[in-house]
Amino acid sequence: MTLETQLRPAAREVTSPDAAVLSTVVKRFTTAKGEEFTAVNGLDLRIRRGEIVAFLGPNGAGKTTTIDMLLGLTRPDSGHVELFGQTPQQAVRTGRVAAVLQSGGLLPDLTVEATVRMLGSLHPAADAEQVIARAGLTALRDRRVAECSGGEQQRLRFAVALLSDPDFLVLDEPTAGMDVVARREFWATVREDAERGMTVMFATHYMEEADQFADRVVLIDQGRIVADGSASSIRAATSGRTVSALISPHDAQTVAASHAVRSCAARGDRHYFDTTDSDALLRLLVNQTSATEIEVAPRSLEEAFVAITNQGRTGQEGLR
Repeated sequence: MTLETQLRPAAREVTSPDAAVLSTVVKRFTTAKGEEFTAVNGLDLRIRRGEIVAFLGPNGAGKTTTIDMLLGLTRPDSGHVELFGQTPQQAVRTGRVAAVLQSGGLLPDLTVEATVRMLGSLHPAADAEQVIARAGLTALRDRRVAECSGGEQQRLRFAVALLSDPDFLVLDEPTAGMDVVARREFWATVREDAERGMTVMFATHYMEEADQFADRVVLIDQGRIVADGSASSIRAATSGRTVSALISPHDAQTVAASHAVRSCAARGDRHYFDTTDSDALLRLLVNQTSATEIEVAPRSLEEAFVAITNQGRTGQEGLR
């Protein structure tokens, strides 16, 4: 790391505990048919410095639009977006904010190392060797971008994002295409950066990533935040448990008809029952079926996600 990079955090005076503030943000679009729809609807969100925040929601919930406003790629129709006391455009221009997006931004004929060094030349304090190592690209440095897998290209985008030594890193599906080992190494690096003070916000479809690596989970649906807290608190806020067992299809049908079961799914030989009354369901399984290897578990984050978004779409009040 160069002397300029080492001194830079001191030069960035901390005036607020917040890295990002979105206040009553509204963003509308007009379809090809001339119909207006609201993508983000009065969204309020504060992200504190050093947090790792998972930003989750179903397709069309407003995630991408919100991320675009944070990165200064689009402006809200009303409301206010601020990063470190600056506009998003100012924060991006000064290198305080960087992003790893799902596609684009790479030249296929360049090698991995040439890509990092070329883009690193835009940042006087950048340490190309360091970011290549941090992104796990040392063994791939001489490979052409076109010959890299999708997961390897994501790691290259990660390296490029690190060149400015950003204070705020936005990740949109960052581990798409990565294998299990590469994904684990990626998140270990992100955690190290967060421990040094970097703020991280990521969108993902891998719920286990949000559960394992996020300090805080924010769920968005229909342009509004419907849940905000730790993964464990969001799981706990949705009533019910999941009971699973090895059980015959005939017995599973009988159990699924019980008032204690909301839904049933089969995965291989094991059936999973979503229940509001696990005690009643356990008595039924033990006393009236041939079920074996019965397990009881709290809802997963994915199950809580589905429950909360379904609740919002049926007109019930979302969790806050």
